[in-house]
Order: sequence, then structure tokens, then C-alpha cells
Amino acid sequence: MKGKGIGKEKADVAPAVLSVNGLRRFYGEKAAVDSISFEVGRNETVGLLGPNGAGKTTTINMILGILSPTSGKIRIEGVDIVANRERALQRTNFAAVYAPLPGNLTVHQNLCVFSLMYGVEGRKERIEDLLESFDLKDLRDVKFGLLSSGEQTRACLAKAMLNRPRLLLLDEPTASLDPATAREIRAKIRDLTSRDEVAVLWTTHNMYEVAEVCDRVLFLSRGKVLLEGDPGTLPRAHGKETLEELFITVAREPLTFGRP
Repeated sequence: MKGKGIGKEKADVAPAVLSVNGLRRFYGEKAAVDSISFEVGRNETVGLLGPNGAGKTTTINMILGILSPTSGKIRIEGVDIVANRERALQRTNFAAVYAPLPGNLTVHQNLCVFSLMYGVEGRKERIEDLLESFDLKDLRDVKFGLLSSGEQTRACLAKAMLNRPRLLLLDEPTASLDPATAREIRAKIRDLTSRDEVAVLWTTHNMYEVAEVCDRVLFLSRGKVLLEGDPGTLPRAHGKETLEELFITVAREPLTFGRP
């Protein structure tokens, strides 16, 4: 169980960990992200959903400071990411299947290098704790490039938790995994993020995964947020039986849900 009620209650009373306001990103005259606004609270997992090209990865890259917004504001625990990037990103981390760790370094070497980059205090103890939490102790001296997909995902998530992030960005974290391994990884993420009251922004095309882990979802299409709500009730509110049916309709007929 993901404990939706607990997450939502804490999100309601605590200041937002992530606040996005009027965010826009243009490539020439084309808007990849067009005036989106949302928040993610402490101990809340928000799904950022939409078809390919909807603007999800562009949004995440702006939150990470990799891309500069054309306009709009991004604040992490109240700190503006444009005005004070280093401070804003100090308690942020990221994991995605397309961003593997250096393959020629062992699991332990990777965690050591990134712990130095993040300035982790008590790094030796922190690394040992994460090796234990992600079942990596027996793989500590294996090069990352020789790990299986599931093992690589666990190592990437261990890296993402090194600095005890307040905001964790996950872009298709289980996309390459078999169902059993993906379920195991989701359970580990839920356990660690709930324990540390982390705010999570999670993108995926797996609607079963969304229903299992997300407290709230945002549907993007053509750079705009079309729908927002509880994944358990949102489909029926729009005349659909399942989240997957709603996803398909948003992808194929976005004007159906156009906001004024």
C-alpha cells in the first residue's frame, strides 16, 4: 500500500518542496512547455504523464537546471533555481534509465565519486547504508556496465539517494525492467521516500505503476497541463473506466480536455 492519505495530509500542511509557476520553454517558435504550474509537497508522489513529446522530460530538465526556462519560476524549498541554482539543487537528485552511471567504475566507486560531488557528510556510512538498502553489498566491486538492468536501476537509485534529497525526480525509472523487478524497485522507492519524507516527481507510461505509487497525477499534452487529480478517481470523472483509457484519450484527443 502506498499510504495515499498520509502523503496527502502532509502535503496539505507543509510548504511545497517543488513549486512551478507559469513555466515556458520555446525552441524557436515552438512551445515545448507552455505555461504550466504545479506543486509537489513533502512525502507526496506526483505522476507527470503524457505521450512522447508532451513536454515531460523538458520540464524535468528545467527543474534540474539543465535547460533554462524561457519564462516562469521554479522554486525548490522556496529557493529560485535561476537565481540560486547551486543552493536550490543541493537537496535534489535524479534517476532515469537513459542516464546510467559510468560503466567502467564499480558500484562502490560510483557511489564514492558522486558522494564527493554532492558533498555528502559521513559519506562512508551513507554509502554502506545504501548498499544495504538496495541489496548491492554483494555487487559493490562489480563494474556498473556488467550489471543486469535491475541491478543497474538499484545502483542508480542508490546514487540518487546519496545526498538525502528533499526532491527526487524519476524519469521512467523502471522502463527496462521485468514486472517482478519493477515491483521490487517501486517498493524500495516508496519505503525510502516515505521514511525520509521526500517529494517525488515521477514520469512513466505504465499506468499500473501510476495507480500503485502516485498520490496525484498531471496529464501533459503539447506542453500544457490538461488534467490533474487523484489517479483513482480521475478516469471516472472524465467518463473513462481506467487510467489507461484516459491516457489514450488525452494523447489522441487533447482538445477534448482543453482548458480555457
